[in-house]
Amino acid sequence: MQRVQQQYALMPPVIKFLLISNILVFLVELIFGLPLIRQFGLWPILPEEFVRVAQDRGYFINSFQPWQLLSYAFLHGGSMHLLLNMYALWLFGIALENLWGSARFAIYYLVCVVGAGFVQLLVVSLSVEPGNYYPTIGASGGVFGVLLAYGMMFPRSIIFLLIPPIPIQARWFVLIYGAIELFFGITGTDSGVAHFAHLGGMFFGYLLIRHWRNLPPARPDRLPG
Repeated sequence: MQRVQQQYALMPPVIKFLLISNILVFLVELIFGLPLIRQFGLWPILPEEFVRVAQDRGYFINSFQPWQLLSYAFLHGGSMHLLLNMYALWLFGIALENLWGSARFAIYYLVCVVGAGFVQLLVVSLSVEPGNYYPTIGASGGVFGVLLAYGMMFPRSIIFLLIPPIPIQARWFVLIYGAIELFFGITGTDSGVAHFAHLGGMFFGYLLIRHWRNLPPARPDRLPG
């Protein structure tokens, strides 16, 4: 048997694809703007009477379509929104893709995105009010799932925060961040942010990792030779 050393990639394939595709979609978004968000943002499931009243008043209204559970994650509300999500995806995602391999990482990210969208769809659809309809956009649900996985796979890894400027272990960072998201989501004190999508991404990511715990590694470090 001969040990095969796997090279650590700073820009593995799935991370590269996600970064490029999100940037390209954002450029298209700058050109087409609102019509793109109307079709591909994640809209709530609206009661028929809400739709009828809005249409009678001459308002444009959109509602949930199945593809939006994935497409919403490639839209962003501005350059800073895009930059922060992509930086976090790269920062924490590269270690996971190098550890798991590209196929497993891609599956994990997609599950987190769709799971986050499902949770957000459920919460918003149950609490929607007449005349108060808005879409959810952004890769944050998938990114929070990646953050959760990083904390589980590398629990003692040190993260250096900017605010406050202190080092903290990844496991504690994830727990604290998750608790903050839960607080904001329940209290609604930070409106305009899809906190339940963040929590949904973390929850579905946790379930998938638990499912994978007893499976063989995605990329064995020993091959016949």
